[in-house]
Amino acid sequence: MQQDDEVTIRPATRSDADAIAAVHVRSWQEAYAGIVPAEHLQSLDPARWAVRWTDFLERGPADRVLTWVAVTGSNLIGFASVGPARDEDARPAEREIYSIYLDPGTWGRGVARELIRTVIADAGDRTPLSLWVLADNERAQHFYRRHGFSPDGVERYEQVGGADLLEVRYRR
Repeated sequence: MQQDDEVTIRPATRSDADAIAAVHVRSWQEAYAGIVPAEHLQSLDPARWAVRWTDFLERGPADRVLTWVAVTGSNLIGFASVGPARDEDARPAEREIYSIYLDPGTWGRGVARELIRTVIADAGDRTPLSLWVLADNERAQHFYRRHGFSPDGVERYEQVGGADLLEVRYRR
């Protein structure tokens, strides 16, 4: 991404599934290196993820789930998905950020900031937002804190690639 490339944030469509899957896999492989087992990261297949993303996008707003994409020119460079909070103790009308990932080549260029601002604006000031982040992912935790999220004391273990990884819930 060049400095003069304008980033557009828009709702995802079914035709974005392949590009979202490619960004998702590249981002996981880079962001979770040293956190998630290497064998698992190497086994991630964008084609398989594209099938899941196609299904997810087809269900989309009908399930009150919205995925936003960041594009520059004709390139999809990031995405964020948000929907109803899935935790048992979720507050009424609480929304959960399910995912926010960028192509690693665009990290540090403000794209994630634009995505999170879009998600927050779409939810509105009165809607509580939550998300889960890996405890060892300090970069992501710092990002969320900068945008008004803070850990609420709830943690859980999630099995990823055969490893039990600690996740921390953040709320805004």
